[in-house]
This record gives sequence, C-alpha cells and structure tokens, in this order.
Amino acid sequence: MASTDHLIDTLANQGWVVCDQTIDATLRHNLYTQSATAWASGNFQQACIGRGASHLLNPAIRGDTICWIDAATTSEAGSNFLSWSTSLQHELNRQLYAGLNSAEFHFARYQTGQGYKKHLDQHQTQRHRKISLVLYLNPQWTDSDGGELCLYAPEDENQEIQRILPQPGRLVLFRSDLFPHEVLPCSQTRCSLTGWFRTDMPPSGSVMPL
Repeated sequence: MASTDHLIDTLANQGWVVCDQTIDATLRHNLYTQSATAWASGNFQQACIGRGASHLLNPAIRGDTICWIDAATTSEAGSNFLSWSTSLQHELNRQLYAGLNSAEFHFARYQTGQGYKKHLDQHQTQRHRKISLVLYLNPQWTDSDGGELCLYAPEDENQEIQRILPQPGRLVLFRSDLFPHEVLPCSQTRCSLTGWFRTDMPPSGSVMPL
C-alpha cells in the first residue's frame, strides 16, 4: 500500500483528504468479498442514530445497514486492513500528536434509494471520535450511480465544500468533530468500510463498536 505521508499532510492542512492510491485493488476486492459474504450470511443490521435514550432506528434519516468488524473473527482481508489502520493510527499520533488510542470499523451497505442526512460523527455527549475514515468497496461506480459523500464547512453547515463520488478503492479521512456531512441517495447498492479513530481505550481484546 502507498505511503500515508501525503494523506496525513493534507489532513493536517485542511481537515479532510481524499486519496485513490492508498489502498491496493486486491485488498479492496477482498474486503468487498468479505462484506458480500457477511451480507449473504445475514450479519448486517439496520443502523441507528443517536446514543443512550435517543438511540433509535430512523431509515428516513439513516438508511444503511452495518456489520461491525471484529478483530478476533474477521477474515484475512479484514485483518490486513486492521493492521494497516493501526499503522496509520501510529503515524497520526507521531506526526500530529493526535492522542488516538483505539478504532472502530464496520461495513456499511446502502440499498438503492437510501442515504444518510447531514450529521456530525462526533456525538454531543461523547467526544472520543476524532478522525473519520471511509473506504469505498464497489467494483465499479459512475456519476449516475449517485451516493456521493458531501462535506460541509465547519463554520457554515449549509456551505458544501466537497462532493465525493464513492469510486472503487477511494479513501476519505476527515475530522469527526468539524465537518457536517451527508450521504446522498444512491441508484445502486453502495458498499463501504467506515470507522473512526478514537481517543479512549478499547475494551480488552476488542475493536469498539459504538
């Protein structure tokens, strides 16, 4: 896989970064296969919004289904990705003094017509999520397929600053606490790997699904 220096430099300078050369095609393909196998096995569940008392299902706001990646049971592809993400976490700490102590990742699957309304990834009452990561897994994607990730300005959530097409192997990182964002409805099933680098400690022997 490619060096992460450009990734980290750009993230430090503008708070978000998009790269198409970081994850190699074989790993992308194998992660897509793992996601498809998990879907066929019934391991996905409808994603919720909110936390605590406000934790609820609302597909009109958030339409994806998810499958958490467990470090203890994941496939070789999942293990390879987690190994790479751990190295990236170490580099983020070394170069940016980010104080990251853990990470959580899941596969996400949006069926045709589904999306995710504008939101921040960092919860109001729990601020451990610091850097968001999205890796797009579909073998092919065109402009007409939709499903773009829209980033909005931290100082004005109505000002769109970037619209990112979920092309195969495209990797996106952004500050979880700064950038409101949304997923536009897609016209074919949209598959990704999504997660967050965090500043809290994980439960013993696990990757934290919250």
